[in-house]
Amino acid sequence: MSSTTTTPVIQATDLEKTFRDLRAVDGLSFTVQSGECFGLLGPNGAGKTTTIRMLYGFSRPSGGKLTVFDRDVTTELRAIKQRLGICQQEDNLDPDLTVRQNLQVYARYFNIPSSEAAPRIDRLLSFVRLDNRQEARIIELSGGMKRRLILARALLNNPELLILDEPTTGLDPQSRQQIWQRLAELKAEGMTILLTTHYMEEAAQLCDRLIIVDNGQILVEGSPQALINEHAGRELLEVRQPDQDVRRWLQNRGVSLEDLGYRLLVTGEAAHHTYHDLRQTYPEVAADLRMGNLEDVFLRLTGKDLRE
Repeated sequence: MSSTTTTPVIQATDLEKTFRDLRAVDGLSFTVQSGECFGLLGPNGAGKTTTIRMLYGFSRPSGGKLTVFDRDVTTELRAIKQRLGICQQEDNLDPDLTVRQNLQVYARYFNIPSSEAAPRIDRLLSFVRLDNRQEARIIELSGGMKRRLILARALLNNPELLILDEPTTGLDPQSRQQIWQRLAELKAEGMTILLTTHYMEEAAQLCDRLIIVDNGQILVEGSPQALINEHAGRELLEVRQPDQDVRRWLQNRGVSLEDLGYRLLVTGEAAHHTYHDLRQTYPEVAADLRMGNLEDVFLRLTGKDLRE
């Protein structure tokens, strides 16, 4: 029996990007399969946005190989761009135009006839819940509305790959949830999505697989739950604002202890028993036994220091 293999939508092999003496991307290798939501996570300066910009042709790779739809980004970028939808970090909507006019202008970039663009725009404005604001000017929109409009614009050319660079940064929880709902619907329809985000809950909800990068290199790769199980544990003990007595007590128990300064995390099988012993020894301490999450993994692998 013969077997068939599916060519990845994105394939990066030893990808590099250097700016003078800075190697922003240092040998990344990963694939994104058709129909999956793939996450690219990392602290500020890790190389995420640089990688994204190489994918849509804003920046040329310094080394390695990068293909999208089995086409080389350095030689076949025009053909690739026709099949991409890009939701950038920046708000680059035209403030002098209305919501609908912004989409009409963008449709012309892809040579979409007006007769075809009009029903697409109607459908997309309804999809992002902006159909009642289509005559509003950009200055009248909230931050969440602008992000939803940028998402609609990225979908205007019926892309096969949607690239989202921190699509919900700076939004309030309600606006963020609306974006997540729209993305979940696109994912259910089988769209391939590449997502960068600083919201670990966003990545956990949407991504089938992800990589965490730092200093331009991959630290780990896998599904969100697999990474949580491996690096945080299904259950962990969190101790908030521990004093020196509590800190020493935990250290003397020989448990797997993650010290984040303002809080301590006990991971592994010992977390459950340690929690109950801690409650008996220090009943007043602020502590919880909870499920591990992707943020625990992220902090354990990349550290707690602030990146600018």
